[in-house]
Amino acid sequence: IEDTDVQRSGEEMVRAILDGLSWLGLDWDEEPVFQSSRFPLYRERAEELIQKGAAYRCYCTREEIEAERKQAQAEGRTYKYSGRCRHLTAEQREAFEREGRKPVVRFWVKPGVTEFHDHVHGTVRVDHEQIGDFVILRSDGIPTYHLAVVVDDHDMGISHVIRGDDHLTNTPKHLMLYEAFGWAAPEFAHVPLILGPDKKRLSKRHGATSIGEYAERGYLPEALLNFIALLGWSPDDDREIMSRQELIDAFDLAGINKASAVFDEKKLEWMNGEYIARTDVDRLVGLVRPFFQREFGWSDEQFEAQVQRVRQCVSLLRNRAKKLTDFAVYGRYFFFEPETFEPKGVRKHFRDPDVPRRLRAVAEKLEGLKRFTAGEIEAVVRSLAEEFGLSAAKLIHPVRLAVTGFTVGPSLFELLEALGREVVVGRLRRVAEKLERGEIAAEAAEAAST
Repeated sequence: IEDTDVQRSGEEMVRAILDGLSWLGLDWDEEPVFQSSRFPLYRERAEELIQKGAAYRCYCTREEIEAERKQAQAEGRTYKYSGRCRHLTAEQREAFEREGRKPVVRFWVKPGVTEFHDHVHGTVRVDHEQIGDFVILRSDGIPTYHLAVVVDDHDMGISHVIRGDDHLTNTPKHLMLYEAFGWAAPEFAHVPLILGPDKKRLSKRHGATSIGEYAERGYLPEALLNFIALLGWSPDDDREIMSRQELIDAFDLAGINKASAVFDEKKLEWMNGEYIARTDVDRLVGLVRPFFQREFGWSDEQFEAQVQRVRQCVSLLRNRAKKLTDFAVYGRYFFFEPETFEPKGVRKHFRDPDVPRRLRAVAEKLEGLKRFTAGEIEAVVRSLAEEFGLSAAKLIHPVRLAVTGFTVGPSLFELLEALGREVVVGRLRRVAEKLERGEIAAEAAEAAST
């Protein structure tokens, strides 16, 4: 856990990282190491470099650094630190310290070239002329990223450093540090960054950016893991739905693209829907619980009282749901009578003045059924449609809209069976009455105008 930046490393932020990884099923073999607990070690390593002549204490003030920067800008050259503190005498250092100056420690970049192989970008060659002496220890004794990450990776025996390609320019600095310490460097692979649809770096303006936010929005952990794994990497076949073990078995650094991947939430929704459809109903009932409680304000007891109805809802909607939130939003009619009806559906399916009479006829026939099953219900609806001289769809759509408030949904006949005779008959009759009083048409017109 890189928590050297105190302001950006609160307990809540660290917890979000650990919880997010756990939720995704990415567990760890050893306990997490916190950089903040290793500060004394980093200071020792910085002192080691000073003693080797590979680093030095720099007493320059911010004002002096800024003056150098402005001078470089005026001369039209890229700024890099001048190195003025490289050869300070003991007397000069003492004088600065008497002034109250607290030094940083800078790594001394010697002339030369750093060349390395990156598993994604191939051979990378950087002239040291482009790199100024960089800070490895701040004046408050806190290490910079460069020192901490190199010391950590060495101590942990890291063989491959796989990170975002925004760190590609840092790698020459890190290789210099490895060489100065006399350590063997790991292999590097700099993977492309994730971009938003506007081809800019993914950020909060594109929507959710933390793992926890995706969990709250109704995504399954295995779907998000699968989706993220395929951003900038692909297996050597055309598979898209892959389990964690399949991803592990197929992963190869050679399959990583150089180009940045675009985060397409529509693709994520599709993939999440595929996972939902494959998920066992019992597990889904548990997964949707917090979303039902949030949407309907249910207590644990209220949810338990409705759990069989929830099971019916999940069973019928899981092949259509894209997110776990969809079950409560689009399955509301399993628990509550519709208060509103889709305006476009009202205009299309409730426009005929004969609709109330037809709905009453369906209600009467269904009320008299001996067995209230999907097959018997379908036979009644199709028989009545033929009797009215209508296509079956002309009766099916108004019935669906009357019972659910929606124009689309799962198989109507299975849905009506699940809702039960009393609920279905009652809703059909009440909608017929509202239509005759002109109430639903008025509501639809008002909704359309807003």
